[in-house]
Amino acid sequence: MGLTRRRLIEQGGLAATTLLASPYVARPASAADDVLYVNSWGGAWTAAIQAAYYDEFTAATGARVRTVEPVSFAKLKAQVQSGVYEWDVSDFASIGFYQALGEGLLEPVDRSAIDPASYAAGHITDHGVPGHALGTCIAYRRDKFPQGGPRSWADFWDVEKFPGDRSLYNQSYSNLEFALLADGVPKDKLFPLDVDRAFRKLDQIKSHIKVWWTQATQSRQLLEDGEVDMIAIWNAHAQVLIDQGLPVEIVWNQAQNQTGWWFVAKGSPRAKLAWRFLDIVARPKPQAEFARRMFYGPSNRAAYEFLSPEVTRKMPTNPAYAALTFEPDAQWLMPRMAELNERFAQWLAG
Repeated sequence: MGLTRRRLIEQGGLAATTLLASPYVARPASAADDVLYVNSWGGAWTAAIQAAYYDEFTAATGARVRTVEPVSFAKLKAQVQSGVYEWDVSDFASIGFYQALGEGLLEPVDRSAIDPASYAAGHITDHGVPGHALGTCIAYRRDKFPQGGPRSWADFWDVEKFPGDRSLYNQSYSNLEFALLADGVPKDKLFPLDVDRAFRKLDQIKSHIKVWWTQATQSRQLLEDGEVDMIAIWNAHAQVLIDQGLPVEIVWNQAQNQTGWWFVAKGSPRAKLAWRFLDIVARPKPQAEFARRMFYGPSNRAAYEFLSPEVTRKMPTNPAYAALTFEPDAQWLMPRMAELNERFAQWLAG
């Protein structure tokens, strides 16, 4: 197939993703201070990183942490180009991380704060730390489908067998992958993407998509309120609803998995402090604490020593799901993302 998570690390592939812009708050690059600004996705994500990383970081350094929301590729680029920083540390899924690496937006490892040699092979690169893996899965309301809901992307597309309101993530390459899976392409044959075939398949579902969500908290709210009956959603947000007692089911079959990478914005005046934060993020026990709260699988395999089977079964990295899931091929996607994003935006507007 395409690049596995390990091959992405080894080959340093570049790719792109669509991330949300955030309001700009000017803060000039100046001497490092005792406050680190961490860019976060918000909601449960912010609560999880606070519990897993902030306290230990403050205990180790004496520095405080302030959270800035939401995550934004556009803001990262603007900061690096202008030298005016709203935040110092963030994390992107693998596609966005390698795009940022390719565009020269990431600070190299400060070896006085963190030593890659002290970590397991593949667990840290020269520019970032893999913290977790997240899955984009189908989830559906069991009260809408008491006899069982969709079990594949072909079922998601089957509006006669599974009638109801649907929602998809407003992200080009993910929807192209899901469309091809729905059209019968095996997950290990997805790449190179047959883009024309994927858009023909997307034409069949477009009128049945009630919401093209853009924020993770928005996707969870749509499912929680029953505004949609099935959705493509990040696994942790569906799991939150399940744990709250809502009639929601996650479908791991044909889920898309991506690594989440933590990094430091190039030129950050608090880069040294930021790398000390990432030194905490890379450790197994804090990653386990994050995973207990957010259910994204830890990248540091030693973290599993601190996790119960009950928790690991909720994670996309559970070995039981390995044969069911797939990863995007960043090497194929990287030179084509601008074109794919533009075509998808035009298709949505048409």
